[in-house]
Amino acid sequence: MAASAKIGAELELKPRHHPRRSFDFGDHPWGGDEDRLPFFRSASRRRGDTWIVSLFVLLHVFAFVATMAVNNCGENSHGDCALEALGRFSFQPLPENPLLGPSASTLDAVGAVRRTLLTEHQSWRLLTAPWLHAGIFHLLINLVSVMYLGIHLEQEFGPLRSGMIYALSALVGSFVSALFVQDSPQVGASAALFGLLGAMLAVLIRYWRHFNDKFAALLIIFSIFSINFAVGLLPYIDNFSSIGGFISGFLLGVVALYKPQRRELPPSKVGLFDYGVQSSLKLKQKLDKPVLRIVALVLFGLVFSGCLVAALWRIDLNQYCSWCYFLNCIASKRWSCNDMTTSCEILQSVERNAELTLTCMANGKFRVFSFTNISPARMGDLCTLICS
Repeated sequence: MAASAKIGAELELKPRHHPRRSFDFGDHPWGGDEDRLPFFRSASRRRGDTWIVSLFVLLHVFAFVATMAVNNCGENSHGDCALEALGRFSFQPLPENPLLGPSASTLDAVGAVRRTLLTEHQSWRLLTAPWLHAGIFHLLINLVSVMYLGIHLEQEFGPLRSGMIYALSALVGSFVSALFVQDSPQVGASAALFGLLGAMLAVLIRYWRHFNDKFAALLIIFSIFSINFAVGLLPYIDNFSSIGGFISGFLLGVVALYKPQRRELPPSKVGLFDYGVQSSLKLKQKLDKPVLRIVALVLFGLVFSGCLVAALWRIDLNQYCSWCYFLNCIASKRWSCNDMTTSCEILQSVERNAELTLTCMANGKFRVFSFTNISPARMGDLCTLICS
């Protein structure tokens, strides 16, 4: 009887070791479907800060507010604005900018890329264009997507790798934009978002068998891609920068987005202070699939250096691809994708009620304005609008 009680007491004191489900993406084999994880985990199962994503979002918002302050539609457009109640921050009319944003001349002023400006050795625009948005619709759709993808990515892989993918994808996208841009201002804030999409796709493909909702995750990635690419078919948004960002993000995802394996230590290896812990796990660093990662790194290096050299040499790939333009902008009755150099005849009346008449030299269309104090840049915007 005493022996039985002693055995029972020993059994009660013996710690139990239950396997803990790992949320890392190691290559170790998992059991059945019950061991697989959702690709986009709920907020209650995520962990970690997202300061790098928050920082990028705040910088984009600040850049857009500064752009609209420079635009100053109420003064520069003499009140011909959308949402006039916003005053200095009101938007250009929808026929001029269907995304509710600044004018073309303002985008030029704050750093958008344009073929004629790049040929004037203004290569600094390759660094400013990735921070610019074409309008409030572009800003909202882009940043909501960035926050959704960026939060998951940063909480799984940390701010360093997430920030690196975001920044390098934006930069490569800007280089690709310089190869296809024509004579109209283009912004490339979506390149970084498409870099995150490419990185997410790389993770999903690489660890395909570890997730139980892979087709749903693939549908989410495809939907975000399609929506943002469709928005990029409107004026001033450069889809070629988005394509470049997606390719670079995918390659960087293969290179950088891996996690160390976890393995459970046998009971005999439990440390002095680990007694009573349900499971003891030790990180085991592993360079998984090094050949694949090296190949992806080499390919990214070739893409980065090749696009950089081509952009600095001001190579125009539109000469070799006449149909590529339709990937970037589709014209409509409500807006124009006009990227041709336009010229207008200017007639100013000197009467008491001064008027300005602009007549397009290409098609003979004209428009009369009830003001004459207008900047040359703004006059160019109006001329382009009349000729389109």
